[in-house]
Order: sequence, then C-alpha cells, then structure tokens
Amino acid sequence: MQKKITGNLIDIHRRTIYGAEITVNNGYIESIKESGGTYDRFIMPGFVDSHVHIESSMATPEEFGKAIVQHGTVATLSDPHEIANVAGIAGIEAMIASAEHSPAKIFFGAPSCVPATPFESAGATLDENDVDTLLAKDNIWFLSEMMNYPGVLNNDPAVMAKINAAKKYNKPVDGHAPGLARIDAEKYAGAGISTDHETYCLQNAIDKIDAGMKIQIREGSAAKNFLELIPLLREFPDNIMFCSDDLHPDDLIKGHINLLVKKAINMGYDLFDVIRAATINPIQHYNIPVGMLKEGDPADFIITENLNDFEPTETWVNGKKIFPLIASKTEAIKNNSSISVNAFNAKPITLNDLEVEGKQGDKIRVIGAEDASLLTKEIIATAKIHDNKIIPDTDNDILKIVVHNRYSPVKPAVAFITGFGLKQGAIASSIAHDSHNIIAIGTNDQDIVAAINAIIKHQGGLCSALDNKVEYFLPLPFGGLMANLPVNEVASLFTKNNQMAKKMGSQLNNPFITASFMALLVIPQLKISDKGLFNGEQFCFSSLIFKN
Repeated sequence: MQKKITGNLIDIHRRTIYGAEITVNNGYIESIKESGGTYDRFIMPGFVDSHVHIESSMATPEEFGKAIVQHGTVATLSDPHEIANVAGIAGIEAMIASAEHSPAKIFFGAPSCVPATPFESAGATLDENDVDTLLAKDNIWFLSEMMNYPGVLNNDPAVMAKINAAKKYNKPVDGHAPGLARIDAEKYAGAGISTDHETYCLQNAIDKIDAGMKIQIREGSAAKNFLELIPLLREFPDNIMFCSDDLHPDDLIKGHINLLVKKAINMGYDLFDVIRAATINPIQHYNIPVGMLKEGDPADFIITENLNDFEPTETWVNGKKIFPLIASKTEAIKNNSSISVNAFNAKPITLNDLEVEGKQGDKIRVIGAEDASLLTKEIIATAKIHDNKIIPDTDNDILKIVVHNRYSPVKPAVAFITGFGLKQGAIASSIAHDSHNIIAIGTNDQDIVAAINAIIKHQGGLCSALDNKVEYFLPLPFGGLMANLPVNEVASLFTKNNQMAKKMGSQLNNPFITASFMALLVIPQLKISDKGLFNGEQFCFSSLIFKN
C-alpha cells in the first residue's frame, strides 16, 4: 500500500533541510521529492541505541520495544549477556523470540564473556565454540562487549578465538575497556575491537579514536558520561554514537536517545552531527537493515513538531506508523511472547547463615559505594561487635551486604558496605551484574532474610523489607531479570521499592541501581561475588578482616 508523507526533511546525507514528499510503498521508501513548501513538522531518521542491555529495563524485549518507539527509537543493538549468564543460549533464544513481537527493530549480539569472571557463580558458560555457533546465525549481528581486556592484551587463546569468530563472519566486535590508553588502546583496537562505551575520560576517548575505535557516548541510569565526552562530537562526528547501556524502567518511561539529542542540540552542537550520531553512525557501523531516509531504504523514520525537544509525534518502522497507534493498542497486544526461561536452585537462608565472627578491635574491609557510579572504594573501618559477631553499624553507615548463589544450594557470602545510608530495613534483588545471584543490603539480619527468601519463593524479583516482612515486591519471572508487564507497570513497582528504600534512610538517587552493580567484579575497586570480597584492581579475592 502506497503512502505519502510530507514535512521538512532533515537530510543528514546532504546536510540540509527542505520541504519534501516521501512516498512509502511496501515498507520501503520509494521516492523522496522536494516539494518546495514549508511545513510545521520535521521528518528525520529514527533513533538507534548503539549499546543496551534490555534486561536492565526489567521488561521483556517486546515491552521494551513498545516503550522506546514512543521516544522515537526505531532500533537497538542489544547485548543479551544478562540473560545469557542466567540461561545461556536458551536465554538468548528466548530474548529473540520475545523481540519478534516488538514494534522496534532489536538486533542482538553474541555475549563474549559469560561468565564475566571465573570468580563468581553463573547459570551458564559460553565458550568459544558456543560463541562461534551464535555468530554463525543470521539473527546475531555482532560480538558483544569484550570485557576481558586483559585477555585481549595478553592474547588469551579463548578470547582471541571469539574475536576471530566474529572476523570470520564479518561481524563487528564491541569493546569494554575503561581506562585503556595509548599503547594498550592500540593493541586492544588492533585485535579487531571497534567500539567502546566504557570510556569516561576525554583524552582516553581520543586515544581510542586515534587507535581506530568508535566511542559510544553513554548516558544510562547508572553510568553517565555524556557531559564529559560530548565535546568529541565537534572533532570526530563520524566516530561517535549514543547509547544507554543500562536503562531502568523509571528512566525509560521518561525518554531514551531523544533526550541525548535534545541535550546536545541545546548545548549548541551541530544539528546534523548530533542526529548522525543518533542514527546513521550506528546503522552503518553494524550494517543493520534500518532506514536512513534514502530512496530504497526501509521506511524507518520519526516526525517531530520542532527541533528543540525532539519528542516524536509519529514513529514509523517498515512503513507502518507504530506510534502513536502503539500506545492505544498496548493493552490489547501485550505479552504475545510466551517463551520464557529461568534458573533458580537456591535454598532459603536462615539467620545463622548471615553470622560473621569477630572480636573487639577488628578492622574490616568495607565496600565504599558512591551515588551514580559503578566504581567503589576499599575502606578500612573498625568493626562493630556484639556477642563475638560483626554486626551492621548504622551510626557509621556500615551495613551488611549479602550475595546468595541462586544456581546452587550453598551458603551466602557476607560482607559490609557503606554509602547506602539505610537506618532500618533491607533491600534485595535477583538483578546483580553480571551473574545475577541474589544481592541484599540491610541494617539487620531479620529483614535481609525476609527479603532474600521472598525472592527465592517467587523465583526472581526485587523487594524491600521492614520489620521482618516484605513491603513491596516486583516479580521478575523471566530469568529473574524481567517482568511480564508493560514498562509503566514495572516502573511503578520499581519506584515504590526505591521510595521505600529512601523512607528507610537511603540518600542514594536510586538505591536498587547502585546495589545491582556491587557484584560487578570487572569494575574496581572492591566488590563482592557469591564467593566473597573481590579486589577488582588486583583481580583477586580479599579477606573481610584487614590485617596490617
């Protein structure tokens, strides 16, 4: 069916804006003709998120897609390593099946580091043969972020085999290399790695660009590097893409890549460079079948009333207007995907499982968490002792942190953390990057036990507990990571839990987001896995008790 759309066309290729009539036929752009007129609306390519973990939205790919098209995003490059850590290839296949019902185009990569390290328990392992099998598939578009940068620099055979598999199938390799500079950046890029979203320093980004890499400027729920890195756009417009990485449901309902576009434009950056970074650059880099507003392309574009806020009035994918129509149909078409996976073999815990022996005068290593940061510090503090046990010290904001293996019935790992500010109660979640064991932080053992056991009972979730009972619970039955609910409903339950955490004393902007990264061992300095405290700089376990 032929359709004609008129508006002021933002032509990124010619770097000009003109009145145009676009003819769409059978999902493709048949022709673009200058009309000579001016209009009260603008047509531009649809936005693309160049790196995102859909699982972090706590919604299925189907529901995630319904949310992002309302913000003008027509496609994402999605790394499914969260679900892969839980359920391996079966988890990735379940994500792909759900994405088939998404109105947005979701392109998945093959996770390169499952598990992220050998120092934690995950639900699955993807070796080089598994990665090769995935990359051979037409619906796998790239090798996802290579977090094992020491393995790249040291020519680890298994790591290089995964990179070589991507080269064999002519698919890009995504990077993950915070801090790598100069010679190390050159060697990392020289191995075939072409992007990085973990860069947080301007000079470090320039080193990587000089080495041949593209920089994905990240602005997510947990890590925000936009203000530091956006100056790159002026000098290196062809080497910049935008991404969210991890976007939690309460943020997702507010906006997506459109917010980065708006921010950059309002800061005075060139309109065509900004939109290129949000559209054409990732499309060309990953060679994905997404339209760039050219004749013969898929008819993927958005329409907005002005060039100030970039709120789409219409979103088109494959020649179909899927927003605003999608909003009115959400209830009728939600949850088409019936495929789901999970992995839970944890045993309920008891108060005895959380006891930590100690004596007066003991010094302990404490995880120092910071708001809106994945980085932590190692802090040495004097332990609070009661009945020869180390207990939380709320007066000094030293709380108990627990990671409980959800894949095997074993005792949990217990340590201490500062920065959360809780004065009462506990919070817990089955979202704990990257292996997604159960993580809990609390002021007392009773509430920690109540929260963890509720998650085990429901085979995944996120909750807050007070006075030995659960106050709010968000069920996450899809891999213990995602809910079978529309994003706005997920956001509501997520927000209630965060608000409860703040009511219990936390001063963090988003306590559950920060908690979810306290088991991410590849980000320094001190973290915790289900096997114990871990020093991310020395890449080895640390004892809780500090001895000079």
